[in-house]
Amino acid sequence: MNRIRIGAIGTGGFGLFALQQFLQVEGAELVAMAGTHREAALAVARRFGLSENMEVENLIQLDQVDLVYIATPPFLHFAQVRAALEAGKHVICEKPLALSLAQADELLQLARARDLLCVANLMQRYNPLFEAVRQLINSNVIGECLHGWFDNAAGDEGLSADHWFWDRAKSGGIFIEHGVHFFDLFEGWLGRGQVVSSQRSLRPGSGLEEQVQCVVRYGNGALINFYHGFTQPARLERQEFRLLFERGELTLEEWVPTRLRLRAVVNEEQSRRLMQFFPGARLDVLEAYSGVKRLARGRHKEFDNYQKIDLHDGLDVEKMRRYCELLRALFADQVAWIADRSHQRLITEENGRNSLAMACAATELAETNK
Repeated sequence: MNRIRIGAIGTGGFGLFALQQFLQVEGAELVAMAGTHREAALAVARRFGLSENMEVENLIQLDQVDLVYIATPPFLHFAQVRAALEAGKHVICEKPLALSLAQADELLQLARARDLLCVANLMQRYNPLFEAVRQLINSNVIGECLHGWFDNAAGDEGLSADHWFWDRAKSGGIFIEHGVHFFDLFEGWLGRGQVVSSQRSLRPGSGLEEQVQCVVRYGNGALINFYHGFTQPARLERQEFRLLFERGELTLEEWVPTRLRLRAVVNEEQSRRLMQFFPGARLDVLEAYSGVKRLARGRHKEFDNYQKIDLHDGLDVEKMRRYCELLRALFADQVAWIADRSHQRLITEENGRNSLAMACAATELAETNK
């Protein structure tokens, strides 16, 4: 693999976390950093042995920088990404790519014109559970996907009242700052969707946007509800995905999905295929059927069923270990494209653009439903 020299902008706590993963990819080297002189930035300098924390403008112009990694607050992304692209640098930017769709389109047009990388760090599709669930949906092994929801009861313990997260001019709001991850994930499962309803709730006495929800209709007719609430003590955080099928229900836990549970009624062939999708999973048989009891009905259809199952996968997976794996996989995929433009990436520029389009649509519709 070719050498890839990274200049990092915005070296806070997450920037350090991500860089430690990127730099484990063969050929990657951190050559410069820019940002504030807060303790978090100084920690990055100590971790990687860099003596200078330079100005953003100077870093972008360095000849020895091939790729700029941007981990600043969202309101800075557009200008910083554009400046890096204009300087001929590849870019990986933390989500969202920009605060508006027009800004994102301008960035992608510039990247295409200069044959440069310009991706948002949407790493969810590198999760092996993403591909397994995609195969499950496309196969119709347990019928069509009819409905689903993502429920994100997030903590706000580390978000003081004056944090930029609450300032929509700086963050874009919860859908744009946070929801893009999950819009992209579901688009990978169900294709492009359309926001059909959206709401938001303000924190009493402060006017801060603390809860949002929207419903997206996908091409097969499935309605998916997305809820994000930043209201919990950190120790009570909880994220859960649920997908309802004609003959079963799938649950994924954690915002980076690690644990999976599938409850369904299936015949012998379907049992075999499920274990192909989820090799190594634990399959418990809750009930077996024979004779006339094999026949079941739903949605005016008849189904042949051999058994009722409860399948579990990922019981031994640690979320943070998986998170590290996904960051390394995303970076390696993008570097491979830089080295060879024929390389087919799992995440491209369009992922950042399309997920932002969905988030903007949900934000605008919520505004009309005050």
